[in-house]
Amino acid sequence: MDATDYGFIGIGRMGANMAKRLLDAGFSLTVFDTSPRAVDALVDLGARAAASPAEAADAAETLFLSLPTPDIIRAVALGPRGLHESGHVKHVFDCSTTGPSMARNVAAGLAERGIVYMDCPVSGGIAGAKNGTLAVMVSGPREVYDKAEPALTQFGKLFYVGDGPGQAQVMKLANNLLAAAAIVLSSEAVVMGVKAGLDPAQMLDVINAGSGRNSATQDKFPRSVLPRTFDFGFATGLSYKDVKLCIHEAENLGVPMVAGSAVLQMLAVTQARFGADSDFTSIARVVEEWAGVEIKAKGPA
Repeated sequence: MDATDYGFIGIGRMGANMAKRLLDAGFSLTVFDTSPRAVDALVDLGARAAASPAEAADAAETLFLSLPTPDIIRAVALGPRGLHESGHVKHVFDCSTTGPSMARNVAAGLAERGIVYMDCPVSGGIAGAKNGTLAVMVSGPREVYDKAEPALTQFGKLFYVGDGPGQAQVMKLANNLLAAAAIVLSSEAVVMGVKAGLDPAQMLDVINAGSGRNSATQDKFPRSVLPRTFDFGFATGLSYKDVKLCIHEAENLGVPMVAGSAVLQMLAVTQARFGADSDFTSIARVVEEWAGVEIKAKGPA
């Protein structure tokens, strides 16, 4: 296979949009995914297809990963026909949320083959991936970060947070804990107001003009809860995984997470009630059911 500027493994809803931005910027790209349809869509835009992670790694010195779970990342990096079997790839930027322990494990395994693993988790959802407005958190050797910066800037705003494997993962887990917590507390507050007779749309306006504003009241509730679509674009199961990883890391560091544990329990209940594939804004539906009301704007008087 001819060499390309970059490789991309994992072209789901996030990865596909990030890969498209590299193609739009003029970079040549080799892609791999277990979904032929996802691969074909990018091939139609100019990408080259690889038959395995190892083949993608043979086509580019620098690879990006965007994968759903730590176990899948381990398999892609260190399993049969994985990245470690390539003699060509030199740098792997993992844009997934793996947790710091898995990041260190994969980094050590790839280092045995002379491959540098870089933490590169992102935040900002599908819209951020599509528009190039993600927060991109990177840790690893500075010289590797500097070399890949022209590609990384296509994804959004860059934050180099340190040179140790796992540091960017800690940053991402802290962010995702807060994102989920905002939905949990906003759901409880808004449902309370609805049951007392307040208009939830007006409640959001007041909260967003005051000190209670947060990412849920400013974005997720107006976009996905008030319209009753519950389709913000992040699965409950993935949020549960991220918060669980966050609490595990906090325990390893000796940091108490009393409120974080409550957020994890709300995600567990939401997952049990609506399924792991439900949108994590479905947290609000759990609180609604418990209270016997719905968050929806009042019609004209």
